[in-house]
Amino acid sequence: MPASRPIWKGQLRLSLVSIAVELYTATKTNAKPSFRQIHEPTGKPINYEKVVAGVGPVDKDEIMKGFEYEKGDYVLLTDDEIDAVKLETRKTLELTQFVGACEIDPIYYDKPYFVVPADELAEDAFRVIRDALRQSQKVGLGQLALRGKEYLVAIKPTGTGLLLETLHYEEEIRKSDPFFSEISAKKADPDLLEVATALIDKKTAKFDAKIFKDHYQAALRELIARKLKSKGKKISTRDEPAQTKPTGSNVVDLMAALKSSLEGGSSPKPAPVKKPAPKAAPRKKAS
Repeated sequence: MPASRPIWKGQLRLSLVSIAVELYTATKTNAKPSFRQIHEPTGKPINYEKVVAGVGPVDKDEIMKGFEYEKGDYVLLTDDEIDAVKLETRKTLELTQFVGACEIDPIYYDKPYFVVPADELAEDAFRVIRDALRQSQKVGLGQLALRGKEYLVAIKPTGTGLLLETLHYEEEIRKSDPFFSEISAKKADPDLLEVATALIDKKTAKFDAKIFKDHYQAALRELIARKLKSKGKKISTRDEPAQTKPTGSNVVDLMAALKSSLEGGSSPKPAPVKKPAPKAAPRKKAS
């Protein structure tokens, strides 16, 4: 069993079958450098206080949760009142529907978690549900109350366990029409489409996350290491190459670029761009 603590313990239910399971966060929060704001003259970290306008800092036990039902008007709730809200999904995750593995639009997916059996007694039933999902190529849907919110979740097999992914509700997703409405419905040029498709086929391979690295985080860690070696002194960046800004003359023939990429050759040289003829000065009206 992993060293980390489960963020949820409860029952995974399929019809009359209930399995004791535990939920673990699947992603790491410490994989990227994190920063704190520092007061430069003293070198001390900056802290934040809970402050009320006209009152000043307040004690933690004086703070309640408030829901703004009208502009400037709140209904106050205590932690005990919120905890008293009884939801079956706080302790039970029931699989109420199954859909094809590719039917859920990727925009709905939010955060992944590992689902594991709580003990050896739960393993037999756990394996049955895992293998049934894999054999049917289906994803199980249900709802789970977690950290003060009820989530829509999808469960599918991964390795010898199960992967739970929280999903956004329909009302949380922006409609795409306002963003795409000005894009023409015109189809792509058939010749260009053929070459682009061939390029995609050439670069198609089995997904392997290990070959992709976060270059920005690596550069940050290198910067931090250099700062540590220099005991915090400033580092000159004058030796770093200057970034070039794109210009209007950097126009490449699309077909030539696609074919060059397909052949694995170098990018074609930019085609010369004719400068527009200067506009004639407006004639003055005769007085």
